[in-house]
Amino acid sequence: MKFTARQIALTLNGKVQGDPDIEVSSVSKIEKGEPGTLSFLANPAYTKYIYDTKASVVIVNEGFEPEHEISATLIRVKDAYSAFATLLEMYQQAKGRKTGISDKAAIDPSGKIGKDVYIGEFVVIGKNVIIGDRTLIYPNTVIGDNSRIGNDTCIYAGVKIYEDTVIGDQCTLHAGVVLGSDGFGFAPQEESDYKKVPQIGNVVLEDRVEIGANTTIDRATLGSTVIKRGVKLDNLIQVAHNVEIGENTVIAAQTGISGSTRIGKNCMIGGQVGIIGHLTIADGVMIAAQSGIGKSIKKEGEIVEGSPAFPVRDFKRAYIHFRRLESMAKRIDELEKKSESTEKTDE
Repeated sequence: MKFTARQIALTLNGKVQGDPDIEVSSVSKIEKGEPGTLSFLANPAYTKYIYDTKASVVIVNEGFEPEHEISATLIRVKDAYSAFATLLEMYQQAKGRKTGISDKAAIDPSGKIGKDVYIGEFVVIGKNVIIGDRTLIYPNTVIGDNSRIGNDTCIYAGVKIYEDTVIGDQCTLHAGVVLGSDGFGFAPQEESDYKKVPQIGNVVLEDRVEIGANTTIDRATLGSTVIKRGVKLDNLIQVAHNVEIGENTVIAAQTGISGSTRIGKNCMIGGQVGIIGHLTIADGVMIAAQSGIGKSIKKEGEIVEGSPAFPVRDFKRAYIHFRRLESMAKRIDELEKKSESTEKTDE
């Protein structure tokens, strides 16, 4: 299927600069653009590619000012990245969606299945499970007893959902996600052994949550582990029991969050961050990658970095001194030698 630059601009409320009748039939990266493809420029680091790209149409921000001539037709929009995401979403929807229930799925008769649902091969659905309308469940997924899944949710292959889990509308769970596994609760015993503390709570995902591949979210000891509306979790994240993550917070890969920590809304947490348990992190906090969080962050909008983490401006100043430690050590050694030499001369 082909679209003209004019048609795309109308869809995105953008303005065409160039040939409005040029056609595209697929998408491409700007650095590997080919004739007949559509690309976008949002990150300034890729600006150099727009002057040589062979892509026929490129979506750019309204304020983009080229320094050289560009052969591609431009579509100027308010936010190029969001506009391109909108087009990709439309493209994906145009490919159609799976429907129907496989005769190789095992569904307990007590379950309630909504309209226009897709359930793939070797899916296992336990007792008293409720699945909303238009939800997609891909092969080899297991859904435990008494779980509830909302409308328009997509659960990819190999997801494991333990009993009593609650999942809202328009959520996405990628392959290998585990929801509701036991929290890490063990009571030390006198014999230097540990007694397992039963984990009898559950996991609750509110609407529009997306969970990346092989991320695990533990069930609460009591009550619920709660992932609030609009949260986006990357791949390979560990969320421990009784954690609460606030609305629209985003967390990158390989982050670990210990038990009973409360993270506010609209936070941004980089990859490989470690957060100890029973902390509170305020709304709008930004945590740089590989930081270690050992105490609560109570100031809204704080930006922290380092391990242990502290305010990013202080971290950058400290890092300058850290990089100079070797040269400073050499200077100190030289001064000590001069001092010793002077003392010997005086004697």
